[in-house]
Amino acid sequence: MKLTVVGCSGSFPSPESPCSSYLVEADGYRLVLDLGNGALGALQSHTGLYDVDAIALSHLHADHCIDLCAYWVARNYRQEGCPDPLPVYGPADTPGRLARAYDMPERPGMTEVFDFRTLPAEPFALGPLTVRAVRVNHPVEAYAFRIEHRGSSLVYSGDTGESPELVELARDTDLFLCEAAYTDGKETFRSIHLNGREAGEHATAAGARRLVLTHIPPWTDPQRNLRDAEAAYTGPVELAKAGAVYEV
Repeated sequence: MKLTVVGCSGSFPSPESPCSSYLVEADGYRLVLDLGNGALGALQSHTGLYDVDAIALSHLHADHCIDLCAYWVARNYRQEGCPDPLPVYGPADTPGRLARAYDMPERPGMTEVFDFRTLPAEPFALGPLTVRAVRVNHPVEAYAFRIEHRGSSLVYSGDTGESPELVELARDTDLFLCEAAYTDGKETFRSIHLNGREAGEHATAAGARRLVLTHIPPWTDPQRNLRDAEAAYTGPVELAKAGAVYEV
């Protein structure tokens, strides 16, 4: 598998990066995890606008899903005609949330352009990939994803506070893409986001082989979160950067 960081800024885009979006590729199949503010433009640097095979949304906060509105325009008004509906997996209210965001009637909303599917409780296949979604600790319905292909795996936390479910999902994963939006000792909310130390602790508890910190807002010092994660996790750890590519 190949993982490309399309965007990794938390809460709103930074000068260096759009919000959350990650491209997973295997055997010619292209899965996009989240499509937050500004991500659609950056995505086109890594794949064709109409070459995406499926999208999976971790949750429905704007910094993870709002560029689906722009993608609806790009697909619906394509000069050659609208492509076949694109599968979009997400929480149950995904069709309504996006229709309301675009200020259109919820029926049909965007359903003629996107084939909306509620994330299933059991692992499911997307092309050559096996995907498992697990509910995590966030104020809205939110999921982490484990993607497997030919014995390799990567796990994306989405947005979460402390989560035993995330630890189990990331068990022995090759690459753990984990949010670290908060600063240890500064923000104390335990059911919204992780800090660098907690991301490192989750990676250690899971036995993850590699940790990549993501979803760090522009107002947070990423180097402090990196140091905090390194103190809690002895494996390789780094900061996600827009355009970074990982072979898994």
